[in-house]
Parts: sequence; C-alpha cells; structure tokens
Amino acid sequence: MKTIDRNAFERVRNDVNGNPRYVCHFLSLDIHGSDKGIGYGLSERYAMACKLANKAGGRKYHNKSYGGGIVFQSYSLDELCDCLNRLMAKEVTA
Repeated sequence: MKTIDRNAFERVRNDVNGNPRYVCHFLSLDIHGSDKGIGYGLSERYAMACKLANKAGGRKYHNKSYGGGIVFQSYSLDELCDCLNRLMAKEVTA
C-alpha cells in the first residue's frame, strides 16, 4: 500500500489568518496508482484524490505555479500524514 510522508509536502505562504499551509501533488494521494488506475483517466483520478483530501481538510490549490496541487492547513504535518494514511488504507480496503 502506498503511504504519504512529510517529504511529499511543500510549504507555501500562510493564509490570511496566519495559519501554516502545505501543498502536495494529487498523485501522492492517488490510491489506485499508475498500474491499477488503468480504467480511470487523469481527471477522474484527480477528482478521487480531491475527494479523499476533503475528508482531511484539503482543498484544490488554484495556482499557476503548482498544477494539480491540494492544499492543507495544518500545524502538525505528522498528524496530517497519519490521517491521510489512515484514509488511504480505508479506501483501499473498501
């Protein structure tokens, strides 16, 4: 099973309230992977990754410099990684 760690995230500017934000590429959250996602197009895989990220508080990152990004607001990146790994494990077994 694929897991995500803190190296998959990039620190971006804080939000308007000063809260820290991190961005990861949607392929880091792709539970099907390139070999198992044969039946899914890239846009469908992006939609599934966004839906998974929404459960952990992630949102689409609309920025020209980071295409296909998902942004998270978090003070603890380790807790965020643990939460995402639990969600991905649940999606794989479901």
